[in-house]
Amino acid sequence: MIVDARGHRCPVPSLRLRKALEAAAPGTRATLLATDPMARIDVPFLMSELGGRVVETTEAGGVLTLTVETSTVATGDVPTG
Repeated sequence: MIVDARGHRCPVPSLRLRKALEAAAPGTRATLLATDPMARIDVPFLMSELGGRVVETTEAGGVLTLTVETSTVATGDVPTG
């Protein structure tokens, strides 16, 4: 899944990524394309909030490419004690 947020400023890239991941299955990988340098800060924060992680961050030609992965555990599958 590719989320293209090039040309948009904070918080749009993170909001678009969050929306794209809402219905994603556990363990889904997505790639965010962003030109806003704040995505380097916002996306890791978003992924920690969602229980996922940033797998890779690269930059070429002014475009950040952030590959993220959702949690491998579905929200309803978390043990409750």
